[in-house]
Amino acid sequence: MKTVLITNAVPQDVLEPLLEIANIIQGPSGGRLMTRESVLRHASNLDGIINQAELTVDAELLDAAPKLAVVANVAIGVNNLDLKLMEQRGVWATNVPDAFVASTADCALALMLNLLRGINTADQYVRARQWPNDGFQPGIWDGVLLAGKTLGIVGYGRIGKAVARRARAFDMRIIFSSSGPSKLDGYRELNQLMGEADVITIHTPLNARTYHLIGAKQLAKMKASAFLINMARGPVVHEQALVDALLEDKIAGAALDVFEFEPEVHPAVLQLPNVCLTPHIGGGTQQSRRAARLMCAENVAAVLRGKRPISPVNCPLKRQAKGLD
Repeated sequence: MKTVLITNAVPQDVLEPLLEIANIIQGPSGGRLMTRESVLRHASNLDGIINQAELTVDAELLDAAPKLAVVANVAIGVNNLDLKLMEQRGVWATNVPDAFVASTADCALALMLNLLRGINTADQYVRARQWPNDGFQPGIWDGVLLAGKTLGIVGYGRIGKAVARRARAFDMRIIFSSSGPSKLDGYRELNQLMGEADVITIHTPLNARTYHLIGAKQLAKMKASAFLINMARGPVVHEQALVDALLEDKIAGAALDVFEFEPEVHPAVLQLPNVCLTPHIGGGTQQSRRAARLMCAENVAAVLRGKRPISPVNCPLKRQAKGLD
């Protein structure tokens, strides 16, 4: 029997592809994740790893896991994986390219509506029982109507396009930037997009090109009435530059599902009423999580049976020699 480690506890039904071919080691329950130290203690016996994209797969881990054949991310992003080194070591890397698309796009619209209508602030106002004392005050809670506003989407892949489809239902005008020029209607170079959009939502992968893609220079191009939403990865936005822009009223507000140094959050952000914060929940629906976990189990099972995984993001050299590329 092979051995597969999962860095958290998962429902039994998503493990079905692995049950007859592998012993399964699961991490802690309650949403907590296995520590890196614990993973390293098991590493020498592992043939496969399923993680939530929190586990850095580098030379240290690969040296400790000589039998390792596959690492499956329960995520779209793969910035935690040293793909080149994994290829050299003959280790498959996989992700789940579609499972979280709809749920992340839904969350982007939820954050947008929350931010532009001041839902968080209004909720706190009612919970503090200020409403009965102050009475109804028309006007002070007026937010921003989405219809007619320009939505700028930074990163126009699966999620970016799904956000655009939803935003059009609110009669928003869509513009976008992408990793390369596009002939599609609405394409803008990034700096042009930053100055034209009323709401900017970010959906790029994190890599060397997108690290601090949105910094002081880009934020300075935004309208003072514009809002920024980050649904991608924290380091895509230079967090201190964003804090400075917010404190100086250079932009109207922000919604952040991810943070540059998460789970740490910049202390100034916590005090700002025009910022909506969520703990990296963008893709987190029951349906999407189940589909993603099941695909990861299927990916790992395929590799352990000597086959190509369903959704690889690399092509290991040793596997190519065996005709599995």
